[in-house]
Amino acid sequence: MKLFKLAQNFKRDEDGAVTVDWVVLTAAIVGLGIAVLSSVGGATSDLADTISSNLAAQTIATY
Repeated sequence: MKLFKLAQNFKRDEDGAVTVDWVVLTAAIVGLGIAVLSSVGGATSDLADTISSNLAAQTIATY
């Protein structure tokens, strides 16, 4: 009888389902972040190189 009650409690418990939802949501957010970084990463690197070369070409006027 105790085993039957334990099985019923296990069937009604929803804590595991909430955990699975959070894992799926977190994986989706991480995947989206990786996709954004991979699509924008090259352009960001090129822009940083352009800014660096422009700053290196600047001179400071001393009077």
